[in-house]
Amino acid sequence: MPASLSHVGIAVPDLDAAIAHFTARLGVSPGPVLTNEVQQVRLVQFDLGNARIELLSPLTDDGPVAAFLTRNPKGGLHHVALASDDLDNDLAAHQAAGVRVLAPPSVNVFGKRIAFLHPSDMVGILVELEGP
Repeated sequence: MPASLSHVGIAVPDLDAAIAHFTARLGVSPGPVLTNEVQQVRLVQFDLGNARIELLSPLTDDGPVAAFLTRNPKGGLHHVALASDDLDNDLAAHQAAGVRVLAPPSVNVFGKRIAFLHPSDMVGILVELEGP
């Protein structure tokens, strides 16, 4: 099972403003702004050494992050990502325990396999498992 934090995903309505804010507050330069067409977001990560902060902004008005921002217009915690050494095994263990997986694993913009666990089965938190 995952034992380390990969990143915390924060949905933001204005990616450029959020990048400026986090750069000033963290004293860390962001990575490149990337586009994930599958998840319908623009994103950037701040590497803090032991984990990353990921800022997400919607590309369209009908994606999951856009829906989150409709409910939370100022933005906020979108998901917590846990590192997994064996994504398939970890997903099988969660499913055996009754945790629903939202969709089959996909590949993110960093080339890592990912899958999301249903928030209702994870005390209200969207959990992303991120493989190697």
